[in-house]
Amino acid sequence: MPTHVAIIGAGLSGLTLALSLHQNGIPCTLYEARSAPLNIGGAIMLSPNALRILNSLGVYNRIKSEGYSFDTLYFRSPDDKPLDTFEFGSEERYGHSGLRVYRHVLIRELSAMVVDAGVPIHYHKKFTQVLEEHDTGVKWEFADGTVGTATCLVGADGIHSKVRSYLYPDLQPTFTHTMAVTAAVPTAQLKVPAGYGLPVTILNKTHGAFVIAPQQADGSEVLIGRQKHARQLDREGWDKLLNDKEWCIDFLRDGAADFPEVVQNAVSNIDAEMINLWPFYIVPKLESWASKSSRVVILGDAAHAIPPSAGQGINQGFEDVYTFALILGRLDRQDDWSGDGERVLARALRVWQAGRQERIDRVLVLNAEIDRRRGPKRPGQQKEEEEETKAFELTWLYKVDFKEMVDGWLANA
Repeated sequence: MPTHVAIIGAGLSGLTLALSLHQNGIPCTLYEARSAPLNIGGAIMLSPNALRILNSLGVYNRIKSEGYSFDTLYFRSPDDKPLDTFEFGSEERYGHSGLRVYRHVLIRELSAMVVDAGVPIHYHKKFTQVLEEHDTGVKWEFADGTVGTATCLVGADGIHSKVRSYLYPDLQPTFTHTMAVTAAVPTAQLKVPAGYGLPVTILNKTHGAFVIAPQQADGSEVLIGRQKHARQLDREGWDKLLNDKEWCIDFLRDGAADFPEVVQNAVSNIDAEMINLWPFYIVPKLESWASKSSRVVILGDAAHAIPPSAGQGINQGFEDVYTFALILGRLDRQDDWSGDGERVLARALRVWQAGRQERIDRVLVLNAEIDRRRGPKRPGQQKEEEEETKAFELTWLYKVDFKEMVDGWLANA
């Protein structure tokens, strides 16, 4: 069997993986359960580590003009006083500013580039189960009864991954009983004071945090949002909320009088059609992201779910797929993908997962520190003011040479 990678899921991770594999000379095919390219969801925040990857693939210049560039996230008190900042990018320090861009823009450009590269995308192909693995590949089945074969099958199919269920049949992602409730409104509606830093998170002990984040290249639109926590709701109660957006307007407005005027203006006129809901799920740390034969692999949200504190969810997904393609690109595909070489492939994937897990663990530590600094303090937990506002050191996260990193992983294996 000639070397060939099958990718389940043509979302952001799957499409970027296809381009990364193509760049490394590895043939691949994409399979997507939906009938057309995804055109859902709001804007996402891309940090310099992900933008370095998208730039190396030729994607960045195609999306930059449609996104909102920024360097700093601001945090303010309920009475609108500055509390803290978090650096999300810098052209000077990291090579890129942060970029907030609509998900459908990135999907559109990635899809076009995949087609231009000659990588096949088959829509309306819902993966159902792996039929068998052997020393040269894997065979699986789709919902329509057809069967596929490849040297390696990669699940880039998200938090509710069907491919993951083959590796971990009893694992279900855990719903945190929390969802982000967001809407898009015109920036002019907010009457933002001159010099007011955006994007901003305004903290309130009673009502939680209220987020305002510009989008569109000229910043003419902002996302506004809050998180809803309701552990008392059962699955039926949450499903009712997910299927009825009218309540979101009331929720976004609830307690607005206890926030600064910019928030009150933001919620004064909300179009229900511009609302998005994002339920939060978590996946436990997994022992392995690959099957014993190394013919089935998961990555991105299918392998790990990262809380949004540092805005690294999708950005770490891009790191997964790019380094995975680099690892495979280092292998001699004639000798290392079959027969005795199966052990070579298995070892390479273990090295890849170990390297990626180390990065993810470090992001989780960063998340915890961000949450600690922003959250309410219990007696005895107060720290010196200068420590609480000390800037995070983020060069390790944003300014990384991925090819050098992968070479280091392999050299130290």
